[in-house]
Amino acid sequence: MSQKTSAVYARNPLTFILGALFLVGLTLGIHVPATGALAQASRAAPEAATGAGDRPAAPIRTQMVVAAHPLAARAARQMLRDGGTAMDALVAAQMVLNLVEPQSSGIGGGGFLLYWDAAEKRLATYDGRETAPAAAGPDRFLRNDGTPIRWPDAVGTGRSIGVPGIVPMLELAHQVHGDLAWDKLFAPAIKLAAEGFGVSPRLNLLLTAMGADAFNEEGRDYFFDDDGEPHALGEVLRNPALAISFKQIAEFGAAALSHGPIAKGIVTAAREPGVATLTLDDLRDYTAIVRPPVCAPYRGFSICGMGPPSSGGMTVASTLTMLADRDLGDAPNAAALHLILEAEKLAYADRNRYMADSDYVAVPAGLLDPEYLAGRAGTIDSGQTMGRAEPGIPPDLGMMPGNDVSSENAGTSQISIVDRFGNAASLTTTIESAFGSRRMVAGFLLNNELTDFSFAPVDDLGRPVANRVEGGKRPRSSMAPTMVFDAGGDLWAVLGSPGGSRIILYVVKALVAMIDWGMDPQEAAALGIFGSRNGPAELERGADMDAFAADLAALGHEVARPSMTSGLHIIRVTPDTLLGGADPRREGIAIGD
Repeated sequence: MSQKTSAVYARNPLTFILGALFLVGLTLGIHVPATGALAQASRAAPEAATGAGDRPAAPIRTQMVVAAHPLAARAARQMLRDGGTAMDALVAAQMVLNLVEPQSSGIGGGGFLLYWDAAEKRLATYDGRETAPAAAGPDRFLRNDGTPIRWPDAVGTGRSIGVPGIVPMLELAHQVHGDLAWDKLFAPAIKLAAEGFGVSPRLNLLLTAMGADAFNEEGRDYFFDDDGEPHALGEVLRNPALAISFKQIAEFGAAALSHGPIAKGIVTAAREPGVATLTLDDLRDYTAIVRPPVCAPYRGFSICGMGPPSSGGMTVASTLTMLADRDLGDAPNAAALHLILEAEKLAYADRNRYMADSDYVAVPAGLLDPEYLAGRAGTIDSGQTMGRAEPGIPPDLGMMPGNDVSSENAGTSQISIVDRFGNAASLTTTIESAFGSRRMVAGFLLNNELTDFSFAPVDDLGRPVANRVEGGKRPRSSMAPTMVFDAGGDLWAVLGSPGGSRIILYVVKALVAMIDWGMDPQEAAALGIFGSRNGPAELERGADMDAFAADLAALGHEVARPSMTSGLHIIRVTPDTLLGGADPRREGIAIGD
C-alpha cells in the first residue's frame, strides 16, 4: 500500500479540483474514475477533513435537504417531490447514507431526532440511542486487576456493541409524522445498493487509513480487494447483502432487526468470549423513547435541543445562557472567543460530572437554573482565563457523582430537512467511531457505542460515575440536533453536526455566528472552529484562526491547533426562502426546490 501524507484537498489545488468534479459527478449520477492525483491524496485519520472546498449559500424557495452525501440528499428530495414530509425524506436519506457513507451511520447504530410539526406547532424529540445489553455490568471495560482497558482494545470487539436503535426510532417517528408508505422510503437505497454507487474521496481515504485488518471477514471482503487495497475512488461498489436487509426492513419494519436472520446475524457478529454481549432478547426489548426537548432563551430566540442521555442540548443551552448578557460583537474577535471558551469550560465541567442517561441517573434540572448559571457566568473574567473549570453545585443536587473520564469519538452524520408544509427534522445519527465496531453483518456495520460509557465505574474517591455501564442503559452522547425559534415561535433554523465530544462546540459556533455575527448558514458552517472542552483553547488549524491565537495566549489560554472536522448542516428559514449551509470540511450538499 502506498504511503499517504496528511494534507487535505484544500492544500492541493489539483486534488481540490478533482474532488470537486467528483462531487459534481455524484450529484449528476456520473461515476468519475480514480486519478493519480487523488490516488496519492492524503492519508486521512478517522473523521479527518476530506471535503472538497467552499460551497455558496443555497437559497431555495419551498423545501430543502442538507445531508452528508449528494446521493442521500437526492433520495430525500425525491420523497419531498412525491408529496412526502420531512420525516419521509429523513428515512430515505438515512438509508442511502448507510450505503454511501457507511463509516458514519446506519441501521447498526442509533441517533437523536428533533421533529417540528408545523401544523400543530409542536416540537418532539426522539431518542434512538443504543443500549447496553441487559447482562452488562460496570466491570465491562475493566481488566482482572480492576484497571480500565485501553479504548483501542475495546472498539473492535463485541464488548463495544450496543443494541441498535435508529430503525425503531425512525419507525416510531414515521408512524406519527410520515405520509408516504414506509416501504417506498427504502426504494432509492435498495436500488443503489443493488446497482452500485461510486466510491467517494472520503470513503476511499478513510478506508486507506483504517486498513483491511481492522475489519471482520465480511467487512474486509466488502471494502477491500483481494490485495487488501480499498476500492478506488469512483469505483462502482455494490452491496447486495444490504439491499436484502433493506427489503426486509421495508416489509417488516424494525422487527426485521429483532427477529429472523438479520437479528441472529447481529447476535453472532457481536459475540466476544468472556463478555456478556447482546442477545435476541436485548434486540426484542429495545424501545425508542419520546422525550421532552431542552430549550433555553438566547438573544430573543429559543434554542431547543435533545435532553439526556445526550448531553448536547443541555450543554449548548448552558453555554449560551452564560453568554446571554455578554457583548460578543458583530464579527469574530478574540475578546468574544475568550468569553465563549470560558463559558464552554464551565458547561463541560458540569456535563462531565452530572450528565448521563436520566432513566438511570438523577441529572440535576438545576444545571439550567438561571440563577445558578448567572453565578457560574459571574466567574468569567474578561481579562484572563480561569484555567480548568470545576463543576458547580446545582440547586437540586443529590449525591455527588464521581469524576468521569469517558472518551467519545467522531463517527457520525447530520441530516437537516424542511419540507413544503413547514415541518422540519434534525437528525444526528451515528455508529460512534469511524466504521463503528468494524464488524459488518448483513451488509451494514455494527456500532461501538458502548465505548461512550466511562470505562471506570467509580472515581479515585470511590464515588460512582454517572456515565458508568449498567444493563439496558444508554451511554452519554454529545449529539446536539438543534432547532431555533424566533420570538413569535416560528422556526428560524435547523442544524446539527457530527464530531464526537466537539459537536457541542460546533453547534455553539454556528449559533453565535448566525445570531450574533449575522452570518448566513454557509458562512457559519465554513467559519474556522474554536472552542474548549474544559481543556486547551482549541483553534482549528487554518489561516482564519491564526489572528486570534496570540491574543488568547496573552489571556493565559493554552492554545491547541488541531484539525477539527465538523459536519455542520444548517437550514435558515426566512419569510421568502430557505438558506442552506453544508460544511466544506466534508462531502455534504444542500439541495431543494
